[in-house]
Order: sequence, then structure tokens, then C-alpha cells
Amino acid sequence: MKKFVAGTFAVTSIFALAACGSDSADEGIGSGEDGEPVELTVGASNVPHAEILEQAQPLLEEEGVDLQIETYQDYILPNMDLDAGEIDANYFQHIPYLESQIADPETDFDFVNAGGIHIEPIGVYSQEHESLEDLPDGAEILMSNSVADHGRILTMLEAQGLITLDPDVEKTAAEVSDIVENPKNLQFEADYEAALLVQLYENGEGDAVLINSNYAIDAGINPLEDSIALEDSDSPYVNVIAVNSGDEENEAVQKLVEVLTSEEIQDFILEEWGGAVVPVDAE
Repeated sequence: MKKFVAGTFAVTSIFALAACGSDSADEGIGSGEDGEPVELTVGASNVPHAEILEQAQPLLEEEGVDLQIETYQDYILPNMDLDAGEIDANYFQHIPYLESQIADPETDFDFVNAGGIHIEPIGVYSQEHESLEDLPDGAEILMSNSVADHGRILTMLEAQGLITLDPDVEKTAAEVSDIVENPKNLQFEADYEAALLVQLYENGEGDAVLINSNYAIDAGINPLEDSIALEDSDSPYVNVIAVNSGDEENEAVQKLVEVLTSEEIQDFILEEWGGAVVPVDAE
């Protein structure tokens, strides 16, 4: 079995077919000299990313791609492993997070967005209060330490009328320090690992906890039923397939994105999560 290694083209004759526009490219990636499938390893969060990839495996097999899935529990290792060539692509992060990782001089990742797949609306959860209006003065709001999520959370709270952000600040880049009006004197605690927020919520910590839907769903929490507020599905925080620069032209990667945005996979996402996860073309 041939394996596609990030940053290289292990079977150049196969990919050259697509580059030259040969009619034989329509026969699938595995239609090269010996017809062996190309192995593509993708790193993903357990839910919903890995489950979506599992649905895509048989469809990709028909296209000559042997999809291997590596699961991760955090937001750090998938990018480190992609950069190191341990995996060929990853599927766990939204666009602002990817852009922040690329811009960070400490990581200096040379990644590109190969295609958007779905949106996971972020939710507000509380064991004590039934709505955002019920939050008391000085309520403690627990949120991820991922700066890329701060603008997303604060923009949602602003839309709900709880705070006002500096109008001169780009919404996706907003931080707590950019709040100019805070009538309820909300206290923001933004130093928690995203994966720990579910446990904090279940333990009744804080007045409200902001949880990414992938962690909520993985813990058996239904964002549509259990949250007291949910981000609109027109969010710009689209979860994408990320690859090393140049690999977005790889035929196996393109087939991956094509299958993940197909009607069959879109229907699966809608049926499986009922709006808690939204495919990009179904908004």
C-alpha cells in the first residue's frame, strides 16, 4: 500500500495524472501503475470529527484512498504532529484558531486551509441559571484559555446584550480587555484548558461555562437541549481540513475534502447531531 507523506508525493506518477489533466484521473487515485490505494492519515478530535471521518472512509476507499484516523484529546498535538509529518492532515480546528497558530512566531507553522467542513456552535451552560438574563450581578463566566475562542465568545455575549465591545476592535480578535460596557459586572475566568470545561460545568463551577460543542457532545451533553444560549449557525468559525503548505494540491487531500462536503456526509451530520453540528453547505 502506498502512503502519502505530508510535504511529499510518494507516488508521483499517480499525482502527475491529475496535474496533466489525464482522463484516467477520473478512475480514482488508485488507478496508477499498480492500482494500489494511497494511504492518507488524518488527525482529528474524537467527536464529531473522527465520527465524520469514519463515515467518509468507505466513500474514500471507492476513490482509491485508504483513510487512517488518528484521534486527539487536545488542540496542541494535532498541529505539532502535522508539522512533523506524523500525519498528512488534521481536522479539529476552526479558521481563526488555524490562523492564530500560523501567525504565532513560536510555532511558525506553514499550514493552509484545504477546505471548510462544518461549524460547531459554541454554547453557554449553567447548573444554576436557566437563561443568560438570569445571570446575577458579578456572575463568574468560565471560558477556554484559547485566545482564538475569546473573540467568538465575547461576540456571542455582545449579541445577547450582556456586554459591549470596543467598536474599533476586530470581533474575531477581541479579548476581555476590549469590553467597554459590562452592566452586570461579569467576571471572566479565561485560563482553563478547553477539555476541562465540561468537568467544571458538571461540578457546578462558576455561574456559566462556555463549552465547544465537540467536547460537549463527546461528554453526552446536547448543545441544543442543555445550553442556555447557543452561537448562531452563521458563525465564521468553520472547522477545516488543515495541511502543510503545498499539500492542498494533493489529489488525496482534494478527494478527502470533496467527500466530506458531499451530500451523503452532509446528511449524516444533520441527522446525527440535529443542528448541534452544521455542515458548511447546509447553512
